Amino acid sequence: MDSQPLVVFCTCPDQASAEQIAATVVEERLAACVSIVPGLTSIYRWQGQMQRDAELLLLIKTRGAVYHLLEERICELHPHEVPEILVLPVQKGLATYLDWVVASTGAPV
Repeated sequence: MDSQPLVVFCTCPDQASAEQIAATVVEERLAACVSIVPGLTSIYRWQGQMQRDAELLLLIKTRGAVYHLLEERICELHPHEVPEILVLPVQKGLATYLDWVVASTGAPV
């Protein structure tokens, strides 16, 4: 559903890239709000090697109607070859907040 509120998780390697992505997607109305959570350590395997990186987590509040544009924009701005982008549908929430998320994103309902 196009008006379905979503939360998108995206990790970033540094404060500068996190802030650039957050500011851009909010400015372009691809997200209503982006919260930047510092202090993560990600441990993963990449190209056959174990990696351990300090990262920041973006919690991006958006909706289904603009998700594909949001994903494209993150991929354009993100410094990683394959950025982590995970989407969770919002099942419930404060109705007035969810209405604000929908109203604050650019595509029509």
